[in-house]
Amino acid sequence: MTEMIDVARRVLRIEAQAISALAERVDEDFSRAVELLLSCQGRVVITGMGKSGLICQKISSTMASTGTPAFFLHPAEGIHGDLGMLMKGDVVVAVSNSGETDEIVRILPVIKRMGLPLVAMSGNSRSSLRRAADVFLDISIKEEACPLGLAPTASTTATLAMGDALAVALLIRRGFKEEDFALFHPGGALGRKLLLKVEELMHRGPDMPMCHQSTPLKEALFEITSKKLGITGVLSDEGQLVGVFTDGDLRRAMAQGFAVLDRPISDVMARNPKRILSTALAAEAVQIMEAHSITSLFVFENEQCAVPVGIIHLHDLLKAGVV
Repeated sequence: MTEMIDVARRVLRIEAQAISALAERVDEDFSRAVELLLSCQGRVVITGMGKSGLICQKISSTMASTGTPAFFLHPAEGIHGDLGMLMKGDVVVAVSNSGETDEIVRILPVIKRMGLPLVAMSGNSRSSLRRAADVFLDISIKEEACPLGLAPTASTTATLAMGDALAVALLIRRGFKEEDFALFHPGGALGRKLLLKVEELMHRGPDMPMCHQSTPLKEALFEITSKKLGITGVLSDEGQLVGVFTDGDLRRAMAQGFAVLDRPISDVMARNPKRILSTALAAEAVQIMEAHSITSLFVFENEQCAVPVGIIHLHDLLKAGVV
């Protein structure tokens, strides 16, 4: 058992050292690569074979989801027809630790003939790939974590890290924001948090629990019960929200005895209720509820408006997957 723990620690140390050494070698070539990819008028085409190819797929996916149109081209499929995917305006990123991977070397003449810029990521600065490249990124390592020195381990980790560095640099240069990320991930939890607005989830019209400020408390309880939100808004003669009354307020009011049930709800309501705009993100509603330990918010069209247009409950946010 101790031996396996030592093996794991050794592997992690070697891979961490590979990335650390990579960071020390980042120079102007990295900046040139970023600018080349940023100015791409087509797509960023990332290609690599074997384990490098698997890393390329992840790099292309990361770039695509952070604002850089990118896709993976399998070099073996490329030499059998898929090079037709390439078009003017594309930029190619070719990955090969040795820089001599046969399938990669065989597609280089086509890339050059089409006049496509080429960014090379390799651990061999004297390779065919390096000589063909417009920009070269050195991803060489001191040693693989594999004790046989055969299975790509530290080298693929270094490649992945360099790909992430490119993607993040491009993200920053493009001014890519959370909202942009959410647009590419509408089915995920982040998309729901960053795209859903309060107006899409709130209860409106007859579904809103409301009563007049002169309503006896015992009648207001029917409104709370029938709308099943555990709350009612309290309105003035002008229809403006002047307070709220919740299940919790009822428990506190009953400490005064049953006579309180005949009093107008304005006597026992909570004043200055928390509010939110209909155009606010649903995630903002969650933050307000958590900050004030409440489960509902009345919704308004703008800051000046005092007439509510809806109400949103914590259960609505839970159902929508925002929480």
